[in-house]
Amino acid sequence: MTLLPAIEKETSPSPDSTVIWLHGLGADGNDFAPIIPELQLPVTAAIRFIFPHAPAIPVTINGGYVMPAWYDIMEMQINRKIDSEGLMASARSINAFIDRELDRGIDSRRIIVAGFSQGGAVAYQVVLSHDKPLGGLLAMSTYLATADTLEYTAVNKEIPISVQHGLHDPVVPEQLGRTAVARLIQEGYRVSYQNYPMEHSVCPAQIDDISQWLQSLLSTTCRSLR
Repeated sequence: MTLLPAIEKETSPSPDSTVIWLHGLGADGNDFAPIIPELQLPVTAAIRFIFPHAPAIPVTINGGYVMPAWYDIMEMQINRKIDSEGLMASARSINAFIDRELDRGIDSRRIIVAGFSQGGAVAYQVVLSHDKPLGGLLAMSTYLATADTLEYTAVNKEIPISVQHGLHDPVVPEQLGRTAVARLIQEGYRVSYQNYPMEHSVCPAQIDDISQWLQSLLSTTCRSLR
């Protein structure tokens, strides 16, 4: 499969881990690329960040306007009618990035997938159905779009999952984030949940939490691989 275009940045010339970060509807990889310095990661961190660009497609709720999107949004109530075919196609595109990282020598347990809004829905699908043990899942201001069709794989049952949401989100209501957490707990996953006094966005306190999560996760993984 041909890889989607993407922004790629490395914190060290010889990365030993990868974070694949998916943007939301109407944005592109540039949306989250500037977050790297804001994370204030230690100089010893050796991480390759990949920020793919979603393909440009017509989006129904925006009058068919063509924009970057991981899948079509067909109704204002975003979890009511899901473009499963489009979402699954995007999931396959992200799996292609994971495969390339494996080919580059990155251990699967050091590959983390993060996603915001639409990107988070794709991240859920990718990680929870993946056939290799991955390093972590960060789901921001999103929902479990494929809850009723997702084929969970046992190999990632113990994966660290961090779900974050804005208390005042008018686009993806916080209740959808909580519903996703409840479903995952029901399926046997251990999930950390954090909310913030914000709308459909990212705030400084959240960025600090993401930084701590990444550092703790990767350092733990380092020890487990020794």
